[in-house]
Amino acid sequence: MRNQDQISNTIVSMATERGVDKTICPSDVVRALFYKDWRRYMPEVRAAAIELQHAGKVVITQKGEMIDTDHIKGPIRIRIVK
Repeated sequence: MRNQDQISNTIVSMATERGVDKTICPSDVVRALFYKDWRRYMPEVRAAAIELQHAGKVVITQKGEMIDTDHIKGPIRIRIVK
């Protein structure tokens, strides 16, 4: 199992590669790190994304709008901060 730093680094790396005008899906990250049983690790990837948003490194969006990370329901996207 990967640690939280590896997950966070992968999120930042993948989001940076996509660019400031595009987003990534948490499932892209989890599949890159945990190709077997990837769904099991989705909560860890979401938690890392939330920490990164609180640190000001990424923005978590739904339907193109930044969301309150205390009330996430449904699919999210992650964008690197400019």
